[in-house]
Amino acid sequence: MNIIINNSLMVPIYEQIVDQIKTLIRNGDLKQNDILPSVRSLSKSLKISALTVKKAYDNLEAEGFTVTVHGKGTYVAETNTELLLEEQKKEIEADLEMAIQKGRRFGISDEDIKSLFELILEG
Repeated sequence: MNIIINNSLMVPIYEQIVDQIKTLIRNGDLKQNDILPSVRSLSKSLKISALTVKKAYDNLEAEGFTVTVHGKGTYVAETNTELLLEEQKKEIEADLEMAIQKGRRFGISDEDIKSLFELILEG
């Protein structure tokens, strides 16, 4: 499992871990009953606190993506990938809405905002 932490992002590290594991599940790279690295081993490989990894794993379990078996480890739970994709789309939609509102506060017209989005999508 390849998790990449970006310390320059404003996103907390535990959220970066949660988001990347959800993406791995959605893409099929992690499947039901696959075991995740132990908290200790993942924290060591990422050079972060074990408490940060534990928080990420706790959030994943609370959201139903993983199941922890005491003394055995954390496993990928049965998930509905369509539900996960819908959740991620809603999060992106909220981020885009915030960008639109910011543009309006800066006095940028809706047409100019639309043109910016089109430019970004074109790459």
